[in-house]
Amino acid sequence: MSAGKWIGGIIGWITAGPLGALAGVAIGAMFDVGLDSVNNPGNAGTREGAFGDNGSRQYSDDEQRSGFMFSLLVLASYVIRADGRVMHSEMQLVREFLRQNFGVAAQSQGEQILLRLFDEQKRQGTFRFKNTVADCCQQIARYMDYSQRLQLVNFLVLISQADGKVDPQEVMAINECGHWLGMSKQDIDSLFSLKGDTLDEAYRVLGVDPNASDDEVRKAYRKLALEHHPDRVAALGEDVRKAAEKKFQEINAAKEKVFKARGL
Repeated sequence: MSAGKWIGGIIGWITAGPLGALAGVAIGAMFDVGLDSVNNPGNAGTREGAFGDNGSRQYSDDEQRSGFMFSLLVLASYVIRADGRVMHSEMQLVREFLRQNFGVAAQSQGEQILLRLFDEQKRQGTFRFKNTVADCCQQIARYMDYSQRLQLVNFLVLISQADGKVDPQEVMAINECGHWLGMSKQDIDSLFSLKGDTLDEAYRVLGVDPNASDDEVRKAYRKLALEHHPDRVAALGEDVRKAAEKKFQEINAAKEKVFKARGL
């Protein structure tokens, strides 16, 4: 996808509201692009989401990918600065993901958007920006289905792990984002446990207590398998799908560990 198409997709996906306002701040200062497509009287505040079942307008794959990426940049700007620092390793992970999904030009522009969001966070102050991100998350939840939101938070977890350790303040910020996105605490905790090797961590991945019944374990796995299936995020691009496949494999590995321990 060309950089111009990527930016156009963001404008096409975002409605008027907190996310649109941040897009105006982040993009408007850098590109000769307005928000007319989302702020005109014909659609302001009324545009329906891409995943509704009420016959409303469906977003294109490009718009879904662009919306996902801008949402990721907004939430990443909150998580990366949660510990008061901007780590090179965290920025590099974002740069690489932008490059793989949108190309070299969009990588540079996406990085500039992220830096603009850092500036906006400083301008607003921590408390006000936190409220802005909370409002953005609620807006995202209206336009993005649960599986895509899971993948969004999964990338936030990967960003927090990029420097080899996870700061408690980043964990708190990710949990806040997940809560604002309407996700269960159980699902968020599962994402933090995916890389673990122990049986206890495998249980946490499945979101069940070691004392749970076999039927409860099977039910928990089926729920995760449905929510995390790579096909559910295929519209977001090949790199997102590959990340989902890796996560799906880790969930299956946790299931196999638990099932083996139980003799299932």
